[in-house]
Amino acid sequence: MVDPRPDTVFFREWDARLPGQRRSLDRARAVLHHTGLAGHQQPTLVVVGSKGKGTTASYASAYLAAGGHRVVTVTSPELREATERIRVDGAAVDPATLAGLGDRLAAAIRELPHSGDGYLSPSGLFTLGGLLVARERSADVLVLEAGRGGRSDEVSLLDPTVVAITTILGEHLTELGGTLAAVVEEKAGVVGPGTAAVVALPQPDAATTRVVREVVAERSGRRLPVELLDPDRPELPEHLLPPGLGRANALLGCRAAALLLRAGGAPEPAGPALAATLDTVRLPGRLSLHRLATGTELLVDAAVSLAGVRTSLEYARSRLGGIDHVLLSLPDDKDLAGAVAALADLPVTFVTVTASHLRFTRPRPPGWGAVDADRLDPSYLSGLGRRVLALGTVSFVGRLLAVLQVPTTVIFRPPPRRDRGRLHPR
Repeated sequence: MVDPRPDTVFFREWDARLPGQRRSLDRARAVLHHTGLAGHQQPTLVVVGSKGKGTTASYASAYLAAGGHRVVTVTSPELREATERIRVDGAAVDPATLAGLGDRLAAAIRELPHSGDGYLSPSGLFTLGGLLVARERSADVLVLEAGRGGRSDEVSLLDPTVVAITTILGEHLTELGGTLAAVVEEKAGVVGPGTAAVVALPQPDAATTRVVREVVAERSGRRLPVELLDPDRPELPEHLLPPGLGRANALLGCRAAALLLRAGGAPEPAGPALAATLDTVRLPGRLSLHRLATGTELLVDAAVSLAGVRTSLEYARSRLGGIDHVLLSLPDDKDLAGAVAALADLPVTFVTVTASHLRFTRPRPPGWGAVDADRLDPSYLSGLGRRVLALGTVSFVGRLLAVLQVPTTVIFRPPPRRDRGRLHPR
């Protein structure tokens, strides 16, 4: 019987993992060798951090594509379909391609000795799948978004040309070492001997910035400084940048891409081609506005922190002229207390999402409504008012975009391909 899901192989070991079992980089490394991917030659840009990695990777990819380079991008999680995790020049691979990748990875996995030491993670297998696509499509460059970590993530099996570091927060402390300093060491630890440049956004405090610099210095043998990007001095016109917190991440992605081109001896994209390409970037669920047939306007944002919620509120009030209702979906590992404080004067309905990795056990304000994500449909959304703000995790945002039938297959459109000088492999 043919499995109807093209992503089955990618999630099989994750779904079957035992309590307390952790991912196995050793087994992922073995798959890398069995598929002939060891020693890949494409220059690679890796994005690590706590927030905004997807936006950073998307804008870095668009910047590189504007220069005429074929770009394979791997991000996670998806919004609507697993195919979105692997893109070529901004477009998601098709289900048949993903299923074929799964077959090839499954064949390599069968060659591994049985081991109960750890599972192959979905994000790691999608990364390996992206490497296969890059080889088959003769990609010029890879852009990879790390998962929660960095050094313990499968991207650490590669030696990135450039590392982009978004804002690092004290999330997932249990999994990543117990302290913010340990989280920083984990994420910045992807820097390798072949890394040519590291660029980072300003961090929340001086101590975090200091640890980032120390880790990069240690990992690079004291040869690499950390370039701190100043979002208040943009090198791109404002109309080409997204609103809200995504603006700084977009600037980070473009700067990291420029550093990768410099490391490979390639020129930066011509101004008109860059402007035309960045103007096509569309990131649903990042302060994206959608109008229902009833006239209700729904602003959707994957905001899960106090800063993100405040930014979304400010943008919604500016864009919509006010807010009639807020839909909020924050599982137990997100900043519910911050959201409660920010939304104190607004009617709120809390949305729970049924998923094995999400828990919604914390108490909520007594005046809030509650609904399961499966109940959301255009009629329900229209009943909330004319101006609705929806905030929460990517899992929730993806459910909402599916209800709204928002396309998520293409995030940017590259210029017509032309002859170009290839980036120099390392």
